[in-house]
Amino acid sequence: MQETLQTLVGGLSLGAVYALVAMGFSLVYRTMGLVNFAHADIAMIGAYAASTFYLTYKLPFAVAMVVAIAVTAAIGLVIERVLRPLENKDFDLMLIGTIGFGIVLQAVAILIWGTTGRAVRSPVPAAPLDVFGVRVRTYDLLVMAVAALAVLGLAWFLARTKRGAAMQAVAMDHEAATAVGIDVGRSNALAFSIGAGLAALAGGLVGPMLYVDASLGGALGIKGFAAAMLGGFGSIPGAVVGGLAIGVLDSYAAGHFQGYSVLVTFLVFTAAIMIRPMGVFGERTVSRA
Repeated sequence: MQETLQTLVGGLSLGAVYALVAMGFSLVYRTMGLVNFAHADIAMIGAYAASTFYLTYKLPFAVAMVVAIAVTAAIGLVIERVLRPLENKDFDLMLIGTIGFGIVLQAVAILIWGTTGRAVRSPVPAAPLDVFGVRVRTYDLLVMAVAALAVLGLAWFLARTKRGAAMQAVAMDHEAATAVGIDVGRSNALAFSIGAGLAALAGGLVGPMLYVDASLGGALGIKGFAAAMLGGFGSIPGAVVGGLAIGVLDSYAAGHFQGYSVLVTFLVFTAAIMIRPMGVFGERTVSRA
C-alpha cells in the first residue's frame, strides 16, 4: 500500500508538469485552432534557461524561473508575429512553420548549451516528509503547488479580465470577435506568449526531476500532447485532468513494467482515445482551416 501511495505522489508531481505543457497546447489551439508543434521545444529552452540562471548565474530558483518565462514568452511572440500573415490563408503552412521553429530552437539550444546535458539540483534541500509511512519529496509538493497556482491564475485571467474575455470570444467566433472590435492579432499573440510561458514553467520545474538536454522537449511534448488529447484538446480543465492521468499512469507503468513503461502508457492512452475520441471533456473548438 505504501509503495502504491509513493508511486501515486510521484505520478501526480510529474503529471502536474504534463498538465502545464498540455495547457499551453490547449490555450493556443482554442484561440487560433492551431497546434503549435514548437511548444515542446519552447519547454526545452525554458528548462535550459532556468537551469542556466539558477546554476551559472546563481539566481534564486524562483527568480530564474521568472526570467526563463519572460524569455520564452518573447519567443512565443516572435513565432506568432512571423506566422500572423498566414492566418486564415494557409493553415497547413502555419503548421509547417511551427515545426520549423521547433527545429530552429533545437539547433539554437545545441549551439548555446552544447550536446551535453545537465543535472539540476533541487532548490528545496529539506529531507523528504514522512506522511503515514509514505516518504514524500518536498520538491514534489512544490511542483504540485506551483502548477495549481498556475492553473488558478490562468482560470482567473480567462474569466475575470478583459484580455481573457477577448481571448474567449476569439475562440468561440473569430469573425464575430473581429466585428465587435476585438484585436484578434493581439489575442493570438497573447495566447502564444502565455502558452510559451507555461511551457517554460513546466520545463523549469521538471529540471530537478529529469535530465536537461536537447531531447527533453520531445519527452515533455509527446506526453503533454497526449494529455491535451486525453482531456479534450482546447479544454483547460481537460488539460489538467489529462496531465495528471498521464503522469500517474506513467509512474505506475514505470514501476511495474520498467523498460516497457512507455509502450504500456501509450497503449492505455490509445485505448482511451478509441473509446472517447474527443477526450474526457470533449470540447470542440473553432477550426480556422
